[in-house]
Amino acid sequence: MVLTAATTTRERILEATLEVLTRTGTRGLSLSDVAATAGVSRPTLYRWFSSKEALLEAFGIYEQQKYDAGIAGAVAGLDGEARLDAILRFIVAFQHTYSLRRVVDVEPEHVVYQMNRVMPIMRERLLPNFPGPDGVIVANVVTRIALSHALIPDDDPELFYAELRHASGLGQKHPSTPRRRHRSARPTPQETV
Repeated sequence: MVLTAATTTRERILEATLEVLTRTGTRGLSLSDVAATAGVSRPTLYRWFSSKEALLEAFGIYEQQKYDAGIAGAVAGLDGEARLDAILRFIVAFQHTYSLRRVVDVEPEHVVYQMNRVMPIMRERLLPNFPGPDGVIVANVVTRIALSHALIPDDDPELFYAELRHASGLGQKHPSTPRRRHRSARPTPQETV
């Protein structure tokens, strides 16, 4: 958890929620664990969040606000293709560190639930950046690619970025290094049949 002097008690609790979620998932989340991780007393936590459900709801909103603030910062002063490219770069960076990635192994059902909740929000927020008759389709495809990378993490952010650029119509920008996955240079006998 990265905390600064300006971090509020509420933010410390919400950041601690992420830490606990990555260990226990939502079912194992205990407010006592969150309070201890945040370095606050249980009564302090209860002043901010009256129940586990209230904490989880606030956590989802907090994560969405962090994403929205990141996008806003990434596109400040940009327009056109530069703006869209900045959005795609931000999505790659955000997904690489996004909390949902860390919860996938602990509680995949929760991740799928959150993805279903976030998909229409993300698509609607991306839509204004994809004008034209296919804008809805492009925003949907970019959203699905981004969420698939959250569910099934990849170790090559440049390939992820190239996928997003291609889907958004910005043109081919290939990853800086070619990548092979689980294949040798020569086809196996089964591949040649």
